[in-house]
Amino acid sequence: MYQPPRGTRDFLPEEMYKRNWVIERIREVYETYGFEPLGTPAFESWELLKVKSGADVINQIYYFKDKSDRELGLRFEWTASLARVVASHRELQMPFKRYAIGPVWRYENPSEKRYREFWQADADVVGVSDPIADAEVLATAVSCLEKLGFSGFIIKLNDRRILEAFIKKAGAPNEYILDAIRAVDKLTKISKDDVVAELSKLGIKEHAAKKLLDDLSLTGTPKDVLLKAREGLKDSPKGLEGCLALEKMATYAEPFGYSEYLVVELNLARGLDYYTGPVFEVSAKDYEDYGSIAGGGRYDEIIGLFGGAPAPATGISFGIDRLVPLLEMKNGFRDVKLGVDVLVAPTSEKVQGVAIEIAQELREAGEATLLDLLGRRLSKQLDYANKKQVSKVIIVGERELAEGCVTVRDMKTGNQVNVERKNLLCYIRS
Repeated sequence: MYQPPRGTRDFLPEEMYKRNWVIERIREVYETYGFEPLGTPAFESWELLKVKSGADVINQIYYFKDKSDRELGLRFEWTASLARVVASHRELQMPFKRYAIGPVWRYENPSEKRYREFWQADADVVGVSDPIADAEVLATAVSCLEKLGFSGFIIKLNDRRILEAFIKKAGAPNEYILDAIRAVDKLTKISKDDVVAELSKLGIKEHAAKKLLDDLSLTGTPKDVLLKAREGLKDSPKGLEGCLALEKMATYAEPFGYSEYLVVELNLARGLDYYTGPVFEVSAKDYEDYGSIAGGGRYDEIIGLFGGAPAPATGISFGIDRLVPLLEMKNGFRDVKLGVDVLVAPTSEKVQGVAIEIAQELREAGEATLLDLLGRRLSKQLDYANKKQVSKVIIVGERELAEGCVTVRDMKTGNQVNVERKNLLCYIRS
């Protein structure tokens, strides 16, 4: 008996209905905000995927050679493909706002919450250097979560320039700045002492590493944290640029309507090496222990690295595989109708043609409708309807048809009522 490859899984219809519902809500919001769909290959050149990915990510990329010995890899996220498209299509109008929803692959150790194949829903803005683009990306994420039924959020902010400035202040050599950021990013996974030990290996003295982590432990409202950050970074122009960017984002958040959710956390790093400015993560209020369900940041250099004209860019990504279980935990699908709602059940071969006509009329009117295809007895059809959780069965019988009617059975209550064919659609929708 064959099984899915390790780290992957099958989604049976009940689960796929939920996933599709989540994806469609996100897609609707993305398009409401003016993001356009973009399709790119599932695999890219190995060299492209390696650019600014970092050693940890490179080790997770699915690498292979094709029959012509070309080196390729499965996409591990959507940003590299977007950067390639922008670099090679100079005709794109700026700002270019695109979204992409689909599977990505990373060779990680599978766990209950982590798979090697998972789905991401990305929204990115290219061509805007002002933090208004970062702010709008976060507004898009908040609107998506509200559309899915969430009502409170925690939006964590930081800026890589602030992080780099504190790390330089601690004495890290320039060539180890990215390694130090990766070490700080592990604070949620390993102990503070272990992070200090990693930083010490990168040329930062132990006492300076401890002071660095103390400086980066600041968390709170943008106003309070950035005031203290400015004091600590008064001799760092780049660090102060990062503070200004977050201050602008907080200002824009007011009219966008989500300023109450903002928290600045100076140790927020996010692991990808290509981030150059603000970084952010979003989690749901009352479900903070579940972790972030969306994250992203600014990457102003990667498009130029791919041979295009330098272009600022920022974006955010949702993990569909994290959103669906979280919605299940909060009974988010309780009032959502998923799947087919109607079954047309002919009682004999003589009425089968009329049953087909009725099913087609309902389908053409936009009603998801099942039709019995096996010629089963009515009792078997009703059993099938129960198992499929169909709420209404339209029983097509010879006697009722002679009177211009069909019988509609409510599968929740068991009640049955005769309905004229001309009124059937209105009754189904009532």
